[in-house]
Amino acid sequence: MKKGHGILYGLFALGLLANTGALAAGLSDRAALPDAMALPTTLLSRIDARVIAAIADGDFVAGSYASGELAPLAEGYRDSLLLLRRSTDRWQWESLPVSNSVTAPPEVLRLSAGGDTAFVVERLAQRDTGATRIAELAPGRRLFAVSLTDTPAALSDTVELADYPEALDVSPDGRAVAVVSNRDGESYLHLVPFADQSFGSTQTVSLGALLNESGLYASNVAWHPSGRRLAINLNTSDRVLFLALERGEDNAWSVVPWGQPVTVGRDPFVGRFTPDGRYYITSDWGRDFSANTLATRLPQQPSGLSVVRLAEMESTTPRHRVVDNARSGLSAEGLAVSPDGRFVATINMRGTPFPEASPRFHDQASISLFRFDAASGKLAKVGDTYFAGVLPEGGVFDASGNHFLASVFEYREAHGGGIEVFRVADTGLQPVGRIAMPHGVHHVDIAR
Repeated sequence: MKKGHGILYGLFALGLLANTGALAAGLSDRAALPDAMALPTTLLSRIDARVIAAIADGDFVAGSYASGELAPLAEGYRDSLLLLRRSTDRWQWESLPVSNSVTAPPEVLRLSAGGDTAFVVERLAQRDTGATRIAELAPGRRLFAVSLTDTPAALSDTVELADYPEALDVSPDGRAVAVVSNRDGESYLHLVPFADQSFGSTQTVSLGALLNESGLYASNVAWHPSGRRLAINLNTSDRVLFLALERGEDNAWSVVPWGQPVTVGRDPFVGRFTPDGRYYITSDWGRDFSANTLATRLPQQPSGLSVVRLAEMESTTPRHRVVDNARSGLSAEGLAVSPDGRFVATINMRGTPFPEASPRFHDQASISLFRFDAASGKLAKVGDTYFAGVLPEGGVFDASGNHFLASVFEYREAHGGGIEVFRVADTGLQPVGRIAMPHGVHHVDIAR
């Protein structure tokens, strides 16, 4: 892969990863859950959610980054959207084939606020039948909508965007999807209308032209709770770009910068607005993009968080400013904010990507939990919770904020991947169980 594509992001930076676990059995479309992954109904009953959705990459195994080889085609592994849906006092399992790639940030999956639709974007396309190596994968281009209004769930629409879409977010009213992509040294914002389970005509904005800059790279897009602003993480330049949106009578958006881009910590990979819309928080991974080995690329010090206090919405001279920084955990990739805004969590890979013989190896990942003071914008670290799991990436609080769910790509001591579930307490996160999933899970979201 070229620099500026997978080498900068997701798991490509983890190229020396050993193949530490066997794949779980592949699931057919809407298959019954295998006995080895029996639904933990008691655990699920604690989670305040109507839908739990996870995305899994079936083209890659953990050793793919070292060998360049894709997962064995004959074994039936597949890219999948995995759904657990609550019906009265029961949970129903579904699995649908949906193309996706673990080389992107976790933010390739979103559920609409009402839980009627799951949106997925593919950074790399699924392999052709004869493909056996990573280098043979074509760039992804598609944004998918999966309707959850009926049972079983079904793909409702697909739209093609520019090559290598990186991350997505859904507008608060569910009527539009924002996607960022990066191709040939250019970064783009795609705004895609959505209504009645169908996509409208895409409006594409060049971020380089908007800022009169070249060499940008966008790793995250987040929609402000008002629906009138966007944040885009330009992580290779350690900045966040804020945009103001206005939709005209012809349904076209006017897109202009909202103040100047804000310099935050090193490598702000992902970010989230707080529920009240007053702050934007970034998870600053801290990688060295000039390095070309695993040991030199991944940081040896904890990752960080930056808190940006946003200008007043109607200010004619908006100035956003960083009001706090904090240390999280080693190699923090994912970030989540609780529904009430009281807590912030990062999902930290630590040294789980390294071979066991490496001095950088850790056999446990972690989650860092912080209290957030909405009055001052300050973060106070509650603590780190450690758990077994290789390459955890994404996470989400449930609707009550009383539980936290973290995706795990694979386990060393068990087949497949999973979702680790924790109870949120004032003293920290307390492990309460695991939802077994197929190998390759790299993000999780819920419908509240």
